Amino acid sequence: MADLLYYYNILSYISFLIEPFTSLLGLPKESSLAIISGMFLNLYAAVAFAAPLDMTVQQWSILAIFLGVCHSLIVESVIIKKLGISYLYSYSLRFFAGLAIAFSATLLPKEFFNSTIGSNTFTKEMYDSVGLMLYHSFYSAILLTIKIVILISSLIFIMEYIKNMKFIKDSKKNISKGFSIMVGMLLGITYGAGILISESSNLKKNDIFLIATFLMICHAIIEDTLLFVIFGADFTMVIAFRLVWAILLTYILTRIYNYKYN
Repeated sequence: MADLLYYYNILSYISFLIEPFTSLLGLPKESSLAIISGMFLNLYAAVAFAAPLDMTVQQWSILAIFLGVCHSLIVESVIIKKLGISYLYSYSLRFFAGLAIAFSATLLPKEFFNSTIGSNTFTKEMYDSVGLMLYHSFYSAILLTIKIVILISSLIFIMEYIKNMKFIKDSKKNISKGFSIMVGMLLGITYGAGILISESSNLKKNDIFLIATFLMICHAIIEDTLLFVIFGADFTMVIAFRLVWAILLTYILTRIYNYKYN
C-alpha cells in the first residue's frame, strides 16, 4: 500500500495541508511533501522527497526531529493500539509533540548544529513499471523479514536467559519494563512490535502507558537519525532533543495519568 502511494505520488495532492507548519518549523514549503510522506509512509520516502532541497544543517536536524517522532503513523498506531493505547492519543501525541520538540530546536542559534557527514549518498529509486516496483518491494521485504526474525529471535533468547538467571528470580524483579524500552529505542515500534506486545502482558496498565508514551517520542533513535545525518543533520542534537523531551513529556503525562486514574 505504501509503495503504491509513493509510486503514484498520491500524497502530493494533500501536501498543502502541511505547508502552514513548515514555516513554523523554519523549513521550506517544498518540504511539506517530505513531511506528509514520512507521516503516512516511512522515513525513506520522506528523505527521497527532501533530498533535492537545499536545506541547512539546522533544517535537516529539525526535519529529523519532527519525523523521528511523527512517522509511519498508520502502521505504528495499530501496534500501539494493541498495547491498549487509543488511536486518538497516539496520533495527537506524536503530531503535537513532534511539532513542539522540532519548534524548540528552531529557537537555538544555527551555530549549535554541526554536520559530520558532508556527502550525499542517498538515491531515489526509479522504476519503469508498477510490476518492477512491486517485485523490488517484495524482494526487499523478504530480506528485511529474515533479518528481523534473526534479530528478534536473538533478543527473545537473551531476554528469556536473563529472566531465568537465579539472582533475577530471587530478587523477583520485573525487567519487562526496561527491556521493552530498550527494544523500542533500538529496534523501533514496527520492528520491535512482537516483543513489545508480548512483554505488555507482564506489565501494569500504567507501566504500558509510560512505555508507550516514551517510545512514541523516542524510538529507533539510532537508525532513524542516521538516515538524516547522511544529508547533514546533527546526530547529537537530534538524539538529545528527542531523548530529553521524551523523558520530560513522559514524566508530565504519566503524572497526569496517575492523578486521573489512581
